[in-house]
Amino acid sequence: MAIEDCEKRVRGRDFSRTGDACGMNTTSEHDRDLAAKLRSLSIEPAAFKTELPEPHIRRHVIPGAMLALVATVSLAVFLFYRPEALERIETMLAGFASSDPAIYIRGAEAPAEDGAAVERGRALPADEAASPALPTREVTGSGYVVAPDIATVFSKYEGRIVAVEVEAGDRVVTGQVLVRLDDAGARFALQGAEIARQSAELALTAKTIELAQARSSLTRTERLAGRDAMSAQTLEEAKTAFDTAENAALQARQDVAKAGLDIDRAREQVEALTVRAPISGTVTRLDAHVGDTVLSREDSVRENESLLAIADMATMVIDADVAEANIALMLPGLRGEAVLDGFPDRPFAVEVSKIAPMISREKGTVTLRLSLSSPPSDMRPAMAARIRLLVGEAGDSTDHQQGAEQ
Repeated sequence: MAIEDCEKRVRGRDFSRTGDACGMNTTSEHDRDLAAKLRSLSIEPAAFKTELPEPHIRRHVIPGAMLALVATVSLAVFLFYRPEALERIETMLAGFASSDPAIYIRGAEAPAEDGAAVERGRALPADEAASPALPTREVTGSGYVVAPDIATVFSKYEGRIVAVEVEAGDRVVTGQVLVRLDDAGARFALQGAEIARQSAELALTAKTIELAQARSSLTRTERLAGRDAMSAQTLEEAKTAFDTAENAALQARQDVAKAGLDIDRAREQVEALTVRAPISGTVTRLDAHVGDTVLSREDSVRENESLLAIADMATMVIDADVAEANIALMLPGLRGEAVLDGFPDRPFAVEVSKIAPMISREKGTVTLRLSLSSPPSDMRPAMAARIRLLVGEAGDSTDHQQGAEQ
């Protein structure tokens, strides 16, 4: 442009200085050569014009490529890290789908208007930014419902069942009559013990009389011997008779006491023929039938020889087996949930209360005892159960740390 201005000034100067009366161009040859050189040195403005690519093509191509890449990565991450990582990926995808073509990275910061740094994406709590949460891990296992307070009832003595006062499923309390037995030998033994006690009491009465006579005779003899009216031999015989009567009275008292013990033993045997509930609970098994003859407890060592079983349904727990590889994660207080095969749509909360001290060599598992929270009301012992424990949550991490410190 500067060259064109100079050329115009040359032309203007020539027209003002030269010319003829007829108005013809009288520019000198030198000026024309100069103007031609200037034109040859000039550069057309169009040569600097470059066609920039359409910005909207870049806005669509780059995010599209990144979306495809993130979609592929998200599929792999979802298979390994569960819903927590999926939530983060959804947030990243939302950033990629925005109109901003810049690459979205979780945790990247952009300067705000007031100079503070703001996170591009969702805001993170301070504790999460400082230490990222560990991924949640599930530990599963299976087991059975167990009633730890269960009593297997046997007959203490041999007898014949004459009455069964309960049925399976009945709720009983401690001391309630369950089964009545009859044993003629036990009843006869009680009667014989009572008769023996009566005889011992009569003998004691006689010995007591004899002791009183011996004491009176000794007293009289001692008084006469003091006045030299009785020989020393007679006095000695009186003392011997008194000692003998006293010993006989003591023996009679012991016989009465022994007879009393025999009565107590015979009465206990007769009373034991009335079988009572040792604990409160529910009758879970009943094998007693009227007319059956049962053996004594010493002779009945197998469960199928018992009369019945009572379980306390209010204190039921679950004993479940988990893989030995997870034992490092197991601590009392670990929480989770359980579901019974009989009620698959009614899960309930459980908590690890005890860990077995031994590992099952055959199965390669460790047994956990779990306390129950709001289980199904119609749950029964020996029901199959499946458990799922969550390891890695914030609450569980705290509990594990406290358990380790203890």
